[in-house]
Amino acid sequence: MGDSVRIQMMGNFLIYINEQRVENPLSKSRKGTALVEYLVLHRGRSVPNQQLLRSLWPEHTITNPENALKTLVSRMRTLLNQMTPGLGHCIVSDRGAYHWESLPGMQIDALELMDLFDALGVERDGEKQRQMYQRVMELYEGDLYQTGELDGDKGFAQQLHNQYLTSVYGYIELLRKAEDYDEISAVCRRALEVDSFDERLHIELMKAMVSLNRTSDALVQYKHATNMTYRYLGTPPSPEMTAFYRELNRSRQSLKYNLDTIRRELHKSSLERGAFVCDYEMFKAIYDLEMRNLERLGTTMFLGIIMIGTDDSSFDSIRQDGIMNGLIEILRDNLRKGDIITHFSPSVIALLLPTVNYKTGSMVMERIRGLFYKRYPNSNIPFHFRLGVLGKDAFRVEAEETYPD
Repeated sequence: MGDSVRIQMMGNFLIYINEQRVENPLSKSRKGTALVEYLVLHRGRSVPNQQLLRSLWPEHTITNPENALKTLVSRMRTLLNQMTPGLGHCIVSDRGAYHWESLPGMQIDALELMDLFDALGVERDGEKQRQMYQRVMELYEGDLYQTGELDGDKGFAQQLHNQYLTSVYGYIELLRKAEDYDEISAVCRRALEVDSFDERLHIELMKAMVSLNRTSDALVQYKHATNMTYRYLGTPPSPEMTAFYRELNRSRQSLKYNLDTIRRELHKSSLERGAFVCDYEMFKAIYDLEMRNLERLGTTMFLGIIMIGTDDSSFDSIRQDGIMNGLIEILRDNLRKGDIITHFSPSVIALLLPTVNYKTGSMVMERIRGLFYKRYPNSNIPFHFRLGVLGKDAFRVEAEETYPD
């Protein structure tokens, strides 16, 4: 089995034999490296000698160009064979032309990228697309290596560069649908190493930062992008960049406004005195939260029940509502701020009394009973209460009923 060969042309021109980077003798010949790249990028198509001559010696500064081309080809074959036997045979002579023929299993990043760009244009499966985009990001380590010795060299590099950016934009759109903003951020940063002046990449990166609640980082990125544009290109931010900056500022102001609004509401709520009155659904939610704290802190909480009247009591609904509302006012004004009150049924009030024991809880209920009869003097309205500890020992503590005299 022959050696495995991998040629890197993106970002640099390197050759790996059995995944070990070898000293590249081609680097000593800029025209030779340009020739190899030129033939490789034509993907097996024959390149006429006259086309090679025009590309390698556009100014015809040599007296015998045909002989110079043959000499260059011969030299490159020899240098390639020095790295691994048979590698020089990849440069194949045709009648009045040359072409590149890769060895079996040979990997060349530029050619794999070309195949990926073509495949991405027709692939519709999202997961396969994602895998291909990830491979593009791995392979594109920089723009196509250029020796400067080949006329039209920039055309290949620019074509691959444009196809790369198109793929990056497509990958970002795919990630946006999945709301994978961390990956969008990573992709943009990697792509900006290739093209630091691509405005769309800067904007996509800032959008991802905003989606990750990193608005301040987005502002820093904006300043970096605009300062770089001013410094190296001498141009102001584009209308798209300026529009994004305005939107970014509005988002920051809105966030600040919402924070300040919530903070003011919470502060206003904290100034309210007395117990908290709520409906039964919220009462249960607060109970669940309090029970979590009880288990964590090892403290106790009592449930209090007050019932006005007896089973055979007969109040008209208007009178009953007035009495119950009056009782809730008494409880709200005379219980602690951390106590919770709910109107459980037409004649029953439920209370959550944190951080009390049975004795102090009973004292509280007796005081409420006294205030109730003070508000409704000479009344024969029955006032019953019960107390029970909450938690795993619920209602194991002795309960008590109190009736009016």
